[in-house]
Amino acid sequence: MRRLRRSLTAKLFAAQILVIFAGSVTLALVALALAPSLFHAHVRDALGIVPEDVSRHLDEAFEDAVLVSLAIAIGAAAATAAVASAFLAVRIVRPIRGLAAASQRIARGAYAARVPVGGSDELAVLAASFNEMAASLESAEGRRGELISDVAHELRTPLATIEGYVEGLRDGVVAPDASTWTLLGTETRRLRRLVDDLHKVSRAEARQLDLRIVEVEPRSLVESAVRSAAPAFEAKGVQLERSAEQRLPSIHVDPERLGEVLTNLLDNALRHTSAGGRVEVRAERRASDVELSVSDTGEGIAPEHLERVFERFFRADPARSRATGGSGIGLAIARAIVEAHGGTLQAENDGSGRGARFVIALPARASRP
Repeated sequence: MRRLRRSLTAKLFAAQILVIFAGSVTLALVALALAPSLFHAHVRDALGIVPEDVSRHLDEAFEDAVLVSLAIAIGAAAATAAVASAFLAVRIVRPIRGLAAASQRIARGAYAARVPVGGSDELAVLAASFNEMAASLESAEGRRGELISDVAHELRTPLATIEGYVEGLRDGVVAPDASTWTLLGTETRRLRRLVDDLHKVSRAEARQLDLRIVEVEPRSLVESAVRSAAPAFEAKGVQLERSAEQRLPSIHVDPERLGEVLTNLLDNALRHTSAGGRVEVRAERRASDVELSVSDTGEGIAPEHLERVFERFFRADPARSRATGGSGIGLAIARAIVEAHGGTLQAENDGSGRGARFVIALPARASRP
């Protein structure tokens, strides 16, 4: 790499020297070709007819003066230009050298490597793009590490349960009755659901979802989600309401994916709302966005958990979440799907015990994401 750096500097310097040499030769040829005739014309205008020996002496003196002057001027200009060329070559190579060194560190796994950005020229743009790429790689690597840690943690419990029951069945300690097979089936389905959710959230966060974007009326999304969730709400005794403003602008979304988001938010609201409570789904206009919101009268979210609820496997109440069968990844999937549509998903509430509100903001009549 050091030889390549020296080679690039040498090539830039050699290119500048070649330009200097070409300019000097051109200057000398043009000066020697034009100067004598111009000098003769001025002598004739000033002195008229000049004796031959005087004219010859004047020509020789002029040529000597021109040659000496050109030699000194070209030498001084070449020396100055050479110093400037060397300085510029080093200045150009230095940021490229920094980029090469940083790229080597990233290749070795040091994703925090960055290069300084100065100015607004092409090298500055390249450095800024490099830093953006490095930040993206660092974020992706961080998500990968977190995902591996989360998966290892989440798989431990169902695998330990299955392993314990299989050993018990093998040793005759556990009876192979209906309850045993039901428990094993439940844990197996839990593993499958976890794997499916992990696959979905990883694709969504990497913007690799297969979105089938069409123009949709927000009211139809709300009505479809409420219609699907109504039986579960009736069974628990929780009131489910819907409200949509008249003449809402259409939105460009994948209705199936947005339906998944609303279903997830409704399931979450139902899980945290006691019998006799109320859940409302609203569609309304906010500036240039259309907002779809799901609010409940349940236990609410602690202020310090408003952002953390979107983290993979985060549980404000771990025991309750596992008891109800949640994987702890549904809200992460929901936010990733909404962001893949160019929107946002936020959690709001007025404090613990006062219910929660999840708001989806999508561009109205926006171009397809």
